[in-house]
Amino acid sequence: MVDDADPSRDHGAADHGAAGRLASAAGGSDVRASVDAWEALFRAQVTLMRRFARDDVWGGSSIHEYDVLYTLSRAPQRALRLRELAESSLLTQPSLSRLVDRLEADGLVRRAPVEGDRRGKAVHLTDAGALRQREIGRRHARSIDALVGGALSPDELTTLERLCTRLRLAQRDLPDPAAGPDRQVSPGG
Repeated sequence: MVDDADPSRDHGAADHGAAGRLASAAGGSDVRASVDAWEALFRAQVTLMRRFARDDVWGGSSIHEYDVLYTLSRAPQRALRLRELAESSLLTQPSLSRLVDRLEADGLVRRAPVEGDRRGKAVHLTDAGALRQREIGRRHARSIDALVGGALSPDELTTLERLCTRLRLAQRDLPDPAAGPDRQVSPGG
């Protein structure tokens, strides 16, 4: 996150104006435009997540519990390894593991061996978990429509979905900026 208390702040650009538009070594992008776009996306997401968290749609579940149930509902055979589940979550793996323990105690998920892997375990969505996800999901979808659909036109919604998907998928092919030029690691590992 970049501090934007001062709207004239240049977020690291050399100066304001045309000379302040820095080209990135990775593709000639405009650093300032990249930072400004990220800040807008991040702040919109934080604002919406705060509104959703306050919404009375969760039926005794937390937003993180719903996220796990939703992710499993979209997975093949409604099951994922904990590592795979962690990749789509903002929780650390230990926090996610404790959350899965709670969901399992409530009968919403179950852990089971992975076929062909004696040590592997997968988290499976139970029928009760799928029912809870659908119940919450219907209410949450109405909130999303009110807060996101109420702010954007149908064309803007389509553009937003396309751009966010493109941004997410591009990450697997971009080098890790923390690795530096001498320590670049291939994006796949």
